[in-house]
Amino acid sequence: MNYFDDEYYMRKALSLAESAADAGEVPVGAVAVKDGIIIAKAWNQSEMLKDATAHAEILAITQAEIALGGWRLDGVTIYVTKEPCAMCAGAMVNSRISRLVFGMKDPKCGCAGSVLNIPDMPGFLHRFEVLSGLLANESESLMKAFFKNVRKSKDRKNKSKQDRNASTGI
Repeated sequence: MNYFDDEYYMRKALSLAESAADAGEVPVGAVAVKDGIIIAKAWNQSEMLKDATAHAEILAITQAEIALGGWRLDGVTIYVTKEPCAMCAGAMVNSRISRLVFGMKDPKCGCAGSVLNIPDMPGFLHRFEVLSGLLANESESLMKAFFKNVRKSKDRKNKSKQDRNASTGI
């Protein structure tokens, strides 16, 4: 019996997204759940690992496969704070998850209904249920705050560089 609901697991994913932001990563967190038990959790680590594939979803899928002893993730739900990209949605299809729950939509790159709908792509061998918009406001607020800080940091660096150049006559 599962005593927790979708919101509980999404809040766990949000906490991981906050850890990503604290580490200077794009704030996306993911948890994989089977039979009410969190079997994997991850946040984006592309910058830290210098790996374009180190998205929270991919890392969580890999951990879940290890936890279950195989690549088929039947009965697994992935909770992620942002709509998956093509790579992550494709990995979910290939790993045969049962369900995806995500927070904010990604109108530029989202591939679970926004730009493409990979989980329901005709001809693919596997499809899964998708629930979107859970705690979307919280996910969006975290993302906006992160990129606002990134822009401020870049502005400070540019101003500092301009000040140094002005003082040296460059």
